[in-house]
Amino acid sequence: MMHLLTSPEAWAALLTLTALEIVLGIDNVIFISVIVSRIPEQQAYRARQIGLALALVFRILLLSVLVWLIGLTAPVFSFASYDFSWRDLILIGGGLFLIAKATHEIHAEVEADEGEGDHKSGRNAFFWVIVQIIVIDIVFSLDSIITAIGMAQDIEIMVAAVVIACLIMYISSGPVSRFVAEHPTTKMLALAFLVLIGVALVADGLAFHIPRGYIYFAIAFSAAVEFFNVLAKRNRRKAGKSSA
Repeated sequence: MMHLLTSPEAWAALLTLTALEIVLGIDNVIFISVIVSRIPEQQAYRARQIGLALALVFRILLLSVLVWLIGLTAPVFSFASYDFSWRDLILIGGGLFLIAKATHEIHAEVEADEGEGDHKSGRNAFFWVIVQIIVIDIVFSLDSIITAIGMAQDIEIMVAAVVIACLIMYISSGPVSRFVAEHPTTKMLALAFLVLIGVALVADGLAFHIPRGYIYFAIAFSAAVEFFNVLAKRNRRKAGKSSA
């Protein structure tokens, strides 16, 4: 352990991997922010806490079973000249779930439907939100940890990077959730991001890798445009009040 603390290479690996884990965690934060926006604020706060705690637990559990995790990349069956592993099937299933969920939410927003809260009790709605968060946590954790394994050799560096990234996700999830809830257009943009991320996961599972840099650049650019749009709208509102 001491040699890692005094090794410049170890610190460089930790910083690089932490930054990458934070970027990969954006997907998780966006999904949790959107999914909790349809339940009461108090329940939404608890759901965010549980969801991010589970994200950390899943990542550390996966790191503790590296041999099993690496085994998930071994082909289990072939179809149309493609070899599919358990990792591929999990990514395809998670991507399809993300696309279906985001499409359902977009439909609810367009139709001005209040969604699941109308026909489910508060407890059932909360339980269903947690179930969905668990499903997507598993998918994102798998993707995140396989990336970590490819970048670092020391388990201590991987665990430290994952813990730091999850703490930053925890801190940022509240402001992101409030912003999404207060600005309906950003929620639609977030749902579009989830469709895009779902397509990327399915493509990965089908051995067609879409460079994540392209996806995150598109997300960052769209978010910047939406930020200036919200700022302009707020300034117009203030100008209207002052002129009145």
